[in-house]
Amino acid sequence: MIFTDFLKALGQIGDKRFLSVLMMGVGLTLALLFGFTVVFAWTIGLIVPESFSLPWIGEITWIDNVLSWAVVPVMMGASVFLMVPVASAFTGLFLDRVVDAVEAEHYPGLDPVTPLPFAEVMNETAKFLGLMVAVNMVALVLCLIFVPLAPFIFWGVNGLLLGREYATQVAQRRLGSEGARAFRKTHRFRLWMAGILMAVPLTIPLVNLFIPILGVATFTHLYHRLARTAA
Repeated sequence: MIFTDFLKALGQIGDKRFLSVLMMGVGLTLALLFGFTVVFAWTIGLIVPESFSLPWIGEITWIDNVLSWAVVPVMMGASVFLMVPVASAFTGLFLDRVVDAVEAEHYPGLDPVTPLPFAEVMNETAKFLGLMVAVNMVALVLCLIFVPLAPFIFWGVNGLLLGREYATQVAQRRLGSEGARAFRKTHRFRLWMAGILMAVPLTIPLVNLFIPILGVATFTHLYHRLARTAA
């Protein structure tokens, strides 16, 4: 049934509301990563002295330039790892549009919902970004230690995070914060499995940028299916 929810979400990927959220999320992500790279390289240039002397070698005047330029490929490599959590967080700012599009297309006649205050959305987005980056950094260390298990560690950890986040974003619109927590508790295993389904494509470049949108759309279908079952 989770695959059915995913296929329904995939069938709506061409929706203009989906694509506008994708463009905004990816654009903000690229701007942040570029700005961070520039600031980091500038900071390295400030910290490292322009020249210093070494015994038997003499004065060295090029090390600050080398380190400043070395930051660029390092950050490009890091961006591959950080792109997904950052894009997920930024896209999360606009995911109400995706849920609205799914409900309008597949669940007409629902009562309207009151959007969460923007300050609350920003707060939740910041907490999710921090949690996802921190947990993924720990997962990266574990992946380097237990190399054969690396894909399973990545999928399991991100599946848990994504399942929790997407379920919360969808459920709290109609159930409130307390109701969303109860919904997660009742269906935690299903939500984890659905989160893993979202986490697997995260390892595919470019495809992974669509996951925040497909994820919240899938969880919208999942929420309404489970709500009907419980009714």
